[in-house]
Amino acid sequence: MKPAASRRRLLLGAAGLLAVGVGTTSIAFSRDLRRSRQRLAGRSTVIPTTFGALEFADVGRGPPLLVIHGTGGGFDQGLRFSQPLIESGHRVIAPSRFGYLRSEWPEDPSTERQADAFVTLLDHLRIDRAVAIGASAGALPAAAFALRHAERCAGLVLLVPAANLQGRDPVVMSAWQKYLLDATLGSDFLFWAASRMAPGAMFRTVLATDPALIAQASPAEQARARTILAELLPVSAKRRGLLNDALRAGSPAGLDFASIQVPTLIVSCEDDRFGTAATARTLAATIPQARLVIYLSGGHIWVGRDGEATGEIRQFSSGLLP
Repeated sequence: MKPAASRRRLLLGAAGLLAVGVGTTSIAFSRDLRRSRQRLAGRSTVIPTTFGALEFADVGRGPPLLVIHGTGGGFDQGLRFSQPLIESGHRVIAPSRFGYLRSEWPEDPSTERQADAFVTLLDHLRIDRAVAIGASAGALPAAAFALRHAERCAGLVLLVPAANLQGRDPVVMSAWQKYLLDATLGSDFLFWAASRMAPGAMFRTVLATDPALIAQASPAEQARARTILAELLPVSAKRRGLLNDALRAGSPAGLDFASIQVPTLIVSCEDDRFGTAATARTLAATIPQARLVIYLSGGHIWVGRDGEATGEIRQFSSGLLP
């Protein structure tokens, strides 16, 4: 065989293999994206409000908990985090915050307006008072709800609270890390590919949790961590909410935490890579009726601490509502 013909066949073979690989990847991505959308379908309700369409899920029976999701979530993340509470006899109201999934982006998407939207939701459901639970970036609108509508807030739980309390972003990243994170969270495909090819890096950056901690956890906790990461998809349906959270995380919180007058539970983990343990300590020293719980390990998704954290919230909320 002539050298030119041999090279041509090698190139054609390589091109064929590449095409097969690209085709297989495309099929797998399309399948997983479709499944992520199917997972969300039929599990929530959308109501019209003065802030635009507001999406929420209402699950369980018992004392009502208003569960406010973190960055990259939606009503489904609220349900995911509170599933043990639903199983133990609580009613969970889980909204999608502004710009997430089917909740619209209003003219004023401020933290204060989001808190006001929660009142509209409680009015719609004819719920007088609820315990508000804000996880990660959901801590700020939960705190705003307690400040602005104390008569509707029976108690406040701030779970791994992400907030700028010292005039600087508590999350320290290099310019390159920020670029990669922004690119990944701006594309369903890039997020999906990174989650499959480099899950450890995604746990470390997106979920701010040491992948070694996850590897050492129980099979159930490993599965919970993988599920939390996978259920951030589709990120394309959360783009505006993600950008808003990034803006507010880097800006001073601007809330008068010292004026919160409801019982408050603050929970964090010392090794949270988003620095929420320091934020939790500052909040506990500022909010008058605050109780602080900090675990030595667990990361931003409190790996290995889910049962303990659920127990703390259950004990805290008991007696606050009929």
